[in-house]
Amino acid sequence: MLAPGRRGEHDLEGAAASNQVSQASQLASRLNWLRAGVLGANDGIVSVAGLVVGVAAANPGATRVILTAAVAGVLAGAVSMAAGEYVSVSTQADTERAEVGRIRAGLAHDPDAGLADLASRYQDRGLSAATALQVARELTAHDAVAAHLEAGPGLREDDYTSPWAAAAASAVAFVLGAALPVLTILVVPSPLDVPLTMAAVLAGLALTGWVSALLGHAPAGRAVVRVVAGGALAMGVTWGIGSLVGTAV
Repeated sequence: MLAPGRRGEHDLEGAAASNQVSQASQLASRLNWLRAGVLGANDGIVSVAGLVVGVAAANPGATRVILTAAVAGVLAGAVSMAAGEYVSVSTQADTERAEVGRIRAGLAHDPDAGLADLASRYQDRGLSAATALQVARELTAHDAVAAHLEAGPGLREDDYTSPWAAAAASAVAFVLGAALPVLTILVVPSPLDVPLTMAAVLAGLALTGWVSALLGHAPAGRAVVRVVAGGALAMGVTWGIGSLVGTAV
């Protein structure tokens, strides 16, 4: 038997270990959502900017034509992004449910092996063997499946990834990103509309590149250069093609 004081220390260590795992899982989930939103906005900026710049090059000053192309591009892009995200996250949610089922079946088949595995996970995180076993026993007694999900894949049985939420977030992020080139090219009069739209788009891409690098703990300069160069290339190509089409017509 553990002395009362020593048992209290075990309880505190076990609670701290469990809370750290749960908080780390929740933080990682939030960061993934935020990173996906930034990337969706980046896609909206680049794809719609390329479209409206190309149309403006082919039809200088034709606000109605540019607006029609912009609306079509925003709607098509948002729907496409939402559909792709829905399919992707649905697969992820199915995988999460399958993992929960696998863990539940394994614990029902051999609970002792499950207890030993859970204890070893906490021991790997720095707890002593005795403390890790005590933590594993208490967490298993409370909710064995939840304990294994938190210590392993970092899931919660009542909080599967929602494909509908992911689809909506992706579509909204795309529309918000697309608003930058659309509003700029419609507000600024010709012949300044194309160059100022390009400048605004490159500034927006620099911001999204910096934010995505910050979230991913990557070098910001390299990320910014990549997205800005890619956006400049996309707009340069569509502007060139639009100019050729406009001249030919």
